[in-house]
Amino acid sequence: MNAYIELTPFDLVKYEIDKETGYIAVDRPQLTSSIPPSLYGFIPKTYCGERVGRLMKGSEKGGDGDPLDICVVSERPISRVEVIVRAKVLGGLPMLDDGEADDKIIAVLASESVWNGVEDVGQLPSVIVDRIRHYFTTYKLHSDSTTTTEIGETYGREHAHEVIRAAIEDYEENFGGEGE
Repeated sequence: MNAYIELTPFDLVKYEIDKETGYIAVDRPQLTSSIPPSLYGFIPKTYCGERVGRLMKGSEKGGDGDPLDICVVSERPISRVEVIVRAKVLGGLPMLDDGEADDKIIAVLASESVWNGVEDVGQLPSVIVDRIRHYFTTYKLHSDSTTTTEIGETYGREHAHEVIRAAIEDYEENFGGEGE
């Protein structure tokens, strides 16, 4: 699976792809001491729409209208953004952000031998998953915040692939399939 990386664990500013221009843009400085614990970006040609929303318990509004987020754990530091990395999907975190499904797929860098035998999120050291959960619980906090985020228990590789398939189908429905 390819992942487009927008943030590294060294970024104190949150960047996102600007949907109109296709360029990376400053979304906001990190408002708390929370920093991304892994590479963070999205899976190309995915969209969190109706199908993704139907997979999320408690989703009132469907998906968040963005590409599907992915966190890629890497043993070696990667400090560049705007790169594509090959990732092996292990599972994910179900996140509701103001009633919208905003899943966080968890993966490892596919070419690293350290993670070779890891096939499911339950095989990662729990501290890694705890850090990812903590980051997404706190990354939008500030004194004027009215956003509510809820993060459920991790799900495994099979459900992650189901969420990815739904996001690909949402993308194809909204933006057309290959060659269109």
